[in-house]
Amino acid sequence: MDSDLNKTVIVDYEAGNLRSVANMLKFLDIPYEITSDGDKIYNAKRIIFPGQGHFAQAMNNLHKKELVEVIKQSCKKGIPFLGICIGLQILFEKSEEAPGVEGLGIFKGEVKRYANGKVPQIGWSKVTTTDINKYIPDEYFYFVNSYYVVPEMKNIESAIGYYYVPYCAAVQYENITAVQFHPEKSAKAGLTFFKNWFNLF
Repeated sequence: MDSDLNKTVIVDYEAGNLRSVANMLKFLDIPYEITSDGDKIYNAKRIIFPGQGHFAQAMNNLHKKELVEVIKQSCKKGIPFLGICIGLQILFEKSEEAPGVEGLGIFKGEVKRYANGKVPQIGWSKVTTTDINKYIPDEYFYFVNSYYVVPEMKNIESAIGYYYVPYCAAVQYENITAVQFHPEKSAKAGLTFFKNWFNLF
């Protein structure tokens, strides 16, 4: 158990960009483990939920692995949580990608599909940080997404992106950080983001 407390865990939910995130942690010399073990997640030093995947698939796999309450309670007790891409979207109540499927509901709000432009948005895009931001440099980050979150509470938005419309590109609240972009694929800006986050947590 002590070894789990010293590790950052990458949640394995049978999807997501696990290996790229693991490579970034290895580069930063951060002890980590890829796991779907609920006890290890609940007793971890930090939790990273990597991106890529469908909203329904992610939630269904979390239910199958009995990790829904584990993640909710881990966030509630204060373990630093970093969600990437779909790891941001599942924190909310629902998504247009999967009508009728409930998200984790940690934040009130929903996930909407872009109404304009080529979908998915793929490529580098500039973000503008807000006053609450602690981790994200005002730089270009790499995005691959068809959907974006619409929080009810605007005071959790830590970065704003623009793809035909302004949208929430990141949220930050106490121990929870989540981003729509892929910091593990964002070169120097992504490295700076990870360093900032790990330095504070």
